[in-house]
Amino acid sequence: DCERCQCHSEDKHTAILYTLLSQNLNHSRGGHSPAHQRCLCHQRRTVCLRTPHVTCQAASNVLVKTISFMKNLPSFHLLPREDQLLLLDSCWVPLFLLGLVQEMVTFEVMETPAPSMLKKILLDGQSKRQEPERTQPTLAAVQRLQCCLNTFWSLDLSPKEYAYLKGAILFNPDVPGLRASLYIESLQREAQRALQEVLQPLHPEDQGRFARILLITSTLKSIPPALITDLFFRPIIGNADIVELIAEMLYEITGRQLAP
Repeated sequence: DCERCQCHSEDKHTAILYTLLSQNLNHSRGGHSPAHQRCLCHQRRTVCLRTPHVTCQAASNVLVKTISFMKNLPSFHLLPREDQLLLLDSCWVPLFLLGLVQEMVTFEVMETPAPSMLKKILLDGQSKRQEPERTQPTLAAVQRLQCCLNTFWSLDLSPKEYAYLKGAILFNPDVPGLRASLYIESLQREAQRALQEVLQPLHPEDQGRFARILLITSTLKSIPPALITDLFFRPIIGNADIVELIAEMLYEITGRQLAP
């Protein structure tokens, strides 16, 4: 699906200038492949939200509801604080994505302007002493995310299905370092059993729905937290640690929305 790279443009003068600047930058940074530097194909193109104010506000609302879900689970608060934080760190992304699906949050992205190669060269020495540039999501990564969301929308889950599925996601006994892993495993089994019981009267003819829901849920767990943070929250929180902010909201100031 790669589109033709700009380095293969028919404008030879532009290509030559780009090559020279790329080689200069490559030499100053210690020898990355010139082909890698010049490739601007579909997989590498960076994108940003088309309407960041609207989308980030919607994402903030979903995150607040996600935290509220955890806060209102007595079984979650019976766990040791260390286990709560481990589950939070491991599970906030799939829970947030499930919230996007439930709230029917859609978004569009647009290509970010390519940084000036000349600017990179001129500021290379200074950039080492400054904060690193923020990473931008790639078009390919965002398309994978949107594919996962679209697949979930096709399931048309009921509110009870969402609730029990969130419990099955949150109480993940496979997270390393848990002290109460056996208790957490029992909570996950309970949530999965409740989900199965809900499915039987709602979809009696669809015997494979439970397995299909769990399979599609596993795709949410494959979405990198960095992608979600950079796409939906970096414009709001800057360089702050999103997990620390979520923990603060959970234990101290739950209910306050992230300010755009």
